[in-house]
Amino acid sequence: MKEIKAFVKPNRIRRVIEALTDNGFKSMTLSQAEGTGAFKAKGAKPSLDFHVTNSPVVKLELVCQNEEAQSAIDIILKNGKTPDPGDGIIYLSEIEDAFQIKTGKSLKRYDL
Repeated sequence: MKEIKAFVKPNRIRRVIEALTDNGFKSMTLSQAEGTGAFKAKGAKPSLDFHVTNSPVVKLELVCQNEEAQSAIDIILKNGKTPDPGDGIIYLSEIEDAFQIKTGKSLKRYDL
């Protein structure tokens, strides 16, 4: 299994989620986040919460089967990209296993 973490601009996240859902990726987690990096958004200001440069992003996390990962990445790239710099980043990690809390069963061999 693979875990995909994508940091996407808030104004593109709905488009990314809809495209992923339309292509069978139904389970994902979203979190509001702030990022710092080489790109500084116009109007970036110190954050009241973190005291660092404020560049709002949405962190999208999903786990999928190995053979589905490239499709999910392509969907995020296509729908998250804008003409402006600083669109975000995608991380891909290996997941050894996942367990359902209610049953304790491994999800390694099942569709997510």
